Amino acid sequence: MGLGAMGCSVLGGCGSGGSNASAPPPNTEAAAVPASGQTTAATSTMPAAPASAEGATNVVSTTPEPADTEGRIRWALAGQHRTEKERARDRYRHPLETLTFFGLKPEMTVVELWPGGGWYTEILAPLVRDRGKLAVTSFDPANLKGDSKANVEKYAAKLHDAPAVYGQVDMRTINPPSSLSLGPDGSADAVLTFRNIHNWMGNGYADKIFGAAFRVLKHGGILGVEEHRAPPGTDAKKSSDTGYVTEDAVIQFAKAAGFVLDRKSEINANPKDTKDYPKGVWTLPPTLDLGATDRDKYLAIGESDRMTLRFKKP
Repeated sequence: MGLGAMGCSVLGGCGSGGSNASAPPPNTEAAAVPASGQTTAATSTMPAAPASAEGATNVVSTTPEPADTEGRIRWALAGQHRTEKERARDRYRHPLETLTFFGLKPEMTVVELWPGGGWYTEILAPLVRDRGKLAVTSFDPANLKGDSKANVEKYAAKLHDAPAVYGQVDMRTINPPSSLSLGPDGSADAVLTFRNIHNWMGNGYADKIFGAAFRVLKHGGILGVEEHRAPPGTDAKKSSDTGYVTEDAVIQFAKAAGFVLDRKSEINANPKDTKDYPKGVWTLPPTLDLGATDRDKYLAIGESDRMTLRFKKP
């Protein structure tokens, strides 16, 4: 239905790892350095729009979209709607490899959970715009205050102000844990979440979100998960405080909802990440919550070590 009720959750997905009551709002971005230990995987022309104050435009590209999936992802990544600050994170967020690993196709119906500031929305929206569909979870800003309300409205404005890029995005308002419908049962080919699960755990409704994801997916549908990775044995309280979650915890949530673990990837691994910082994952870029303190040290580490998991609905 295109742009409907405006908003996104600032309870997760924004910046480095989202935010909740115990974590700082991750709205500070920084130029990133590559992390080590990384691996790799396998139409109409529109006139250019004037650049906004941040350098983004209301057009993806004046170049026709490629027909193949990898070409189309690369086309979206190179789009004029993305700022240089956003592109700087590609080198260690690995969007091409991550989406390829998840098995994303332009004809899919995709649900992005807790899109935060929309870093992945910028890639997913052009990818599926013509042949598929993108839905994103949304919060009603009337129910929010302060930074939460401002961040929701900023994301909504981002989509509203670039209809050539985001005009087909379906914003689905939720209010967890009481209202968590992600769409009609069995209607989606893929549900994706990027760096959000620690927030869901902290708010006590991770199991409900995994259940909602299971219901909205078709049989054979994909749940793609990227999350900051904690050392084995880390408890749930520490995960919500630091932003790092164990793989076992994520797998248990998914299996309890009915999913089957299909594959794991080390695409987003970073062995430099020691996971023992004063401000948890928010100590690292892009948030850099300690400000100037040891800034060069944390920039040299790069973004967090992350698990990348693909589940399927039987």
